[in-house]
Amino acid sequence: MIFSFFRKERDFDRENEIPVLRSSICTGERVAGFFNKKTQKFTEERLIKTNADFDDFLRTYKIKNEDVKREW
Repeated sequence: MIFSFFRKERDFDRENEIPVLRSSICTGERVAGFFNKKTQKFTEERLIKTNADFDDFLRTYKIKNEDVKREW
C-alpha cells in the first residue's frame, strides 16, 4: 500500500474565491489559501515558510502577486 503525503492541488473558483495570504502578528507564521465570498470561509492551501514557497503558490494557481489579499 502506497501513501501519498502530498495533497493534490485543487482548482479554485476565480469568481467566488479570493487568494489570501494570512500572517500571524505573534508568530510570523504565514498561510496561503482562498476566501470563499459565498460561504465566508477561508481554506488553507499551503504553509509559507520562504519566499520560494509563496512564489510556488502563485505559480501553481496562476495568480499575480498584486491579486493576493494580505490579512494580519
